Amino acid sequence: MLFLKQDKLQGDSRNKSWVKICRIPAKTGTFYGEIRIAVKVLRESLFLYNKYNHMQTITPFLWFDNNAEEAMNFYTSVFEDAQILNVIRSGDNGPGPKNTVMTATFLLNGQKFMVLNGGPVFSFTPAVSFFISCETQDEVDHLWTQLSAGGEEGRCGWLKDRFGLSWQVIPTALGALLQGGGERSGRVMAAMMQMTKIDIAALERAYEQ
Repeated sequence: MLFLKQDKLQGDSRNKSWVKICRIPAKTGTFYGEIRIAVKVLRESLFLYNKYNHMQTITPFLWFDNNAEEAMNFYTSVFEDAQILNVIRSGDNGPGPKNTVMTATFLLNGQKFMVLNGGPVFSFTPAVSFFISCETQDEVDHLWTQLSAGGEEGRCGWLKDRFGLSWQVIPTALGALLQGGGERSGRVMAAMMQMTKIDIAALERAYEQ
């Protein structure tokens, strides 16, 4: 029996548990059968190790004007795969009003973000945006509708949310249709340049003309 250690978040603490990978039969029939099982175990072990033990070394750190908690709650409600990891609040000695969020950390689709209530000194710019790769039109539609609500729709899949943060909601089909160059890719690019939210079906029609 092979086991792999994983980390599970519970509140602000990190606890160890064990994940069973697979059971290797005592008799597999052939030498090559044993090799195939060993390779399968190794692949599954590496997959779970990377999933649970990979340390992210670069984390976007977002400066908000005293509405960091509202923004965090909004983003974690928009993305299906989201989790608030920890929240640090001001105490009696500040720096902000007691019990208001000073910093917080959360996950969106496996990407860690940190937020800070820093006041009105700095604001976001479209020069920095977060690129979301979407597999389906439904995913594009959902994220576009939710993130742009109260914000501003831009061209070519760009938008600004109600906190001023810029996002690109882009289907993976766009990259596939633009590959190779030529007239077909040119028609796809021309169609995309006329769009706000990206329409996969319209891009495919342009490609097939």
